[in-house]
Amino acid sequence: MKCPYCGEDNTQVVDTRENEEGDTVRRRRRCLHCDKRFTTYERIELQLPLVVKKNGSRVDYDRDKMRSSLMLALRKRPVATEGVEAAIDRIEDKLVQLAEREVPSDRVGELVMRELKKLDKIAYIRFASVYRNFADVDEFSDVIREVKAPRRCAPAK
Repeated sequence: MKCPYCGEDNTQVVDTRENEEGDTVRRRRRCLHCDKRFTTYERIELQLPLVVKKNGSRVDYDRDKMRSSLMLALRKRPVATEGVEAAIDRIEDKLVQLAEREVPSDRVGELVMRELKKLDKIAYIRFASVYRNFADVDEFSDVIREVKAPRRCAPAK
């Protein structure tokens, strides 16, 4: 592994840890040349399907694009990065389980909305308003009603 600071090939693993699911390994490394430390991650490379966009073009699935879309919806919301990464992992798991070579972008969008709904209701509404391209306020209100928890009435005396 090359050092990102000096480019030297000679590095040493200082610490290794697996995440809770056991599908990612985090390694702390030390460059033997410049003595700086850095972190690397190992994860299984899954064969994810191509994403078919609405215009018919096909693009490779991009984890970074998925992360940036989620982070945009979650901007200034109290959701930990670990929660976002776990949501992306679940989306990717579902895409792999489909066992299809291609998947429509709207299917990916629905998976994202499902995960955002679990993570943060406000982020879900933000994403849905852009993704579903609301035509009027009534559509927006419908989504708010969908996520709004029913209020409990005080017991009668």
